[in-house]
Amino acid sequence: MRDFAGAPGTLTGLALRLSQCVFAAGSIAAMTTTTNFFNSTSFCYLIASMGLQIIWSFGLTLLDAYALVRKRTLHNTVLLSLFVVGDWVTAILSLAAASASAGITVLYFHDLGSCDFVRECQKYQMLDSSVYS
Repeated sequence: MRDFAGAPGTLTGLALRLSQCVFAAGSIAAMTTTTNFFNSTSFCYLIASMGLQIIWSFGLTLLDAYALVRKRTLHNTVLLSLFVVGDWVTAILSLAAASASAGITVLYFHDLGSCDFVRECQKYQMLDSSVYS
């Protein structure tokens, strides 16, 4: 099997998995810094989804690091199939959680006119002054 960028057991694969962990942790940190994130189910779902993403990516980061230290390849067909299915599941869950959270944010700002927790709601989206003036 050919080696390509981001393949399991390569340095770029390790970097990509580590960056997945960091960005998922950043997403959780952004949500938990507010006091009322638990009032919306979609925000709680985002935290649960990102928690699963951290666990999955960190496990594969350790596996990539082990393969690099031992100078072994992870090109076993069964192992690669497991990676593909696991990545597919976490990607779908992450997309659904991010879409639901974005939908709630749009509901607060556009459909309801304003958010009751203005200072906290501004953390959930980047504001464009031309849209809200």
